[in-house]
Amino acid sequence: MSDTTANDEAKTAPAAGNDPGASVPAAGGLAFPSVQNIWDNLKRGDVSLATGILVILTLLIMPMPPMMLDMFLAVSIVFSVLVLMTALFIQKPLEFSSFPTVLLIATMLRLGLNIASTRLILSNGHEGTAAAGNVIQSFGNLVMSGNFVIGIIVFAILVIVNFIVITKGSGRIAEVAARFTLDAMPGKQMAIDADLSAGLIDEAEARARRKNLEDESSFFGAMDGASKFVRGDAIAGLLITFINILGGIFIGVAQMELSFSEAANNYTLLTIGDGLVSQIPALIVSTAAGLLVSKAGVQGAADKALASQFTG
Repeated sequence: MSDTTANDEAKTAPAAGNDPGASVPAAGGLAFPSVQNIWDNLKRGDVSLATGILVILTLLIMPMPPMMLDMFLAVSIVFSVLVLMTALFIQKPLEFSSFPTVLLIATMLRLGLNIASTRLILSNGHEGTAAAGNVIQSFGNLVMSGNFVIGIIVFAILVIVNFIVITKGSGRIAEVAARFTLDAMPGKQMAIDADLSAGLIDEAEARARRKNLEDESSFFGAMDGASKFVRGDAIAGLLITFINILGGIFIGVAQMELSFSEAANNYTLLTIGDGLVSQIPALIVSTAAGLLVSKAGVQGAADKALASQFTG
């Protein structure tokens, strides 16, 4: 009787090897996580964010093949466009209160990709204009049109527009908004208390208004500091560009025995392409920051607000 019961239990119990979510036993008695367990953990937001930050920090240290660099550059461009679309379609700035954190992550990603592409340009630039991947080569060919002077001028114009026009204006708006919001906070809190005492609002509404007031003050204060990320990113991109051109020409002529014209053509095209790939997402994110901080006091999405006010 006991043998029959044991056989039935063995038939009905699932095999450990057939269960995709089961852990795989190791030789020393430890259990390695299965693919399903790893996927379940990655679907959690905190684990995914921590993994992404670690990957970005790894870009600063580890070398990267050109194909992987192309993939990350495409991710950077798509991410910046997504940030711009979010800034355009929100109803009020506090709906995108995580923007300072997003700005820091985007800046870290671009700097990590800059360092990875610099390593490829300086080590493999003598092999040709495809040494740092197809994305950088395509951007360089598209803008330079066979003349590296045109590429340098276009890159300098993009840096000036991003650094002096958009970033400086956005930082000034965020600074003034943070200062005025902080100065007006005591008066707004007294108004909330007065409405509560008069019975115009209940306790829940008063708490919601106080929370919204605190969030607004914290948001504009964080945006004031976050604008410095974009400014530092523009300065770093400009310095990296000059270092790549001068260092690349020196390596190509002195170590790889290239002619000066060939070294200047290869390394300048790669460097300008790299600078454009990093500055275009930076310009898009800076535009999103400007739209976000300049939207204070405007209710509704940007297209509806502009359409109603222009056609008024």
